[in-house]
Amino acid sequence: MNTFGNIFRLTTFGESHGEAIGGVVDGMPPGVDIDLAFIQQELNRRRPGQSHITTSRQEADQVELLSGVFEGKSTGCPIGFIVRNQNQHSQDYENLRCLFRPSHADYTYHQKYGIRDHRGGGRSSARITISRCVGGALAKLVLQQKGITIQAYTSQVGDIALDRDYTRYDLSQTESNAVRCPDPEKAAEMEALIARMKAEGDTIGGVITCVIKGCPAGVGEPEFGKLHAALGAAMLSINAVKGFEYGEGFDGVTARGSEQNDVFRSVDGCTTTVTNHSGGIQGGITNGQDIYFRVAFKPVATILQEQQTIDLEGNPTTFTARGRHDPCVLPRAVPVVEAMAAMTILDYILLSNSAIL
Repeated sequence: MNTFGNIFRLTTFGESHGEAIGGVVDGMPPGVDIDLAFIQQELNRRRPGQSHITTSRQEADQVELLSGVFEGKSTGCPIGFIVRNQNQHSQDYENLRCLFRPSHADYTYHQKYGIRDHRGGGRSSARITISRCVGGALAKLVLQQKGITIQAYTSQVGDIALDRDYTRYDLSQTESNAVRCPDPEKAAEMEALIARMKAEGDTIGGVITCVIKGCPAGVGEPEFGKLHAALGAAMLSINAVKGFEYGEGFDGVTARGSEQNDVFRSVDGCTTTVTNHSGGIQGGITNGQDIYFRVAFKPVATILQEQQTIDLEGNPTTFTARGRHDPCVLPRAVPVVEAMAAMTILDYILLSNSAIL
């Protein structure tokens, strides 16, 4: 299960401390202008070492496109790409070779495969999301041509949270701070909390909100291919994600139907709704309103404190993790959420009606 998507498909390969991370994107529509600088910028938003509240691992994360592009345009053939690893400190993980770290995939990988790469988590490392960002950037290039935009932002770190209503914020300010939060005051509080967790060798979780604008009505399937289910599956495939909700989500369960129903109206001959509690999706199909959802991330499992665990033989032991790790995954996960959303939306547009493109 290393391939994501139905028509627009991404297949990924690589490990955290291997030679490279890479992938193949199949189903890319032909004739699309391929902006390599834009793709690289999306990777730069995800790359390590970009601020004092992220891991200090220094990687250029320079992408190389190997196929599927001719004279600056997509040909419709598979687009192969690679990003080489250049700054691994594999020796930092040697003390983890024969034990299972709490809340990591060490034990489950060992049970499934009988072998695992202990260096940085190997295939289970969040570094693998590089491939998702490349696939997402390519999908964004297609969606942008049709006026569909995707904007994610950090809306909560620990108990520091923004108002749930995204319309109250200027989302263009998201990239103005290290936390990727559109509220400067809250961003400063979040940054201070993350910095404190880093100093204590601990970690903290939070929430990322994502807003998709311009998606036409009619995208999605009515039964098992519901768009919100596809978005949920995409988000839950991201490392450290523990929850997904769209529209009003869990907050809507205390309201009455008379309060939650989105009343239809016609404006200049176009059908719209007075409110958008549904989050732009009804019956699994888009209604043309903004799609918005929230993704919950757990605290990073690697903490730089002594912990108890067992070794491969089941013997109790203690260990202290070494290496370079994020005290909070959210700032670098924002572009990953956008990437998965972009690939899902493009894939479902192609599935629903290719004439939309």
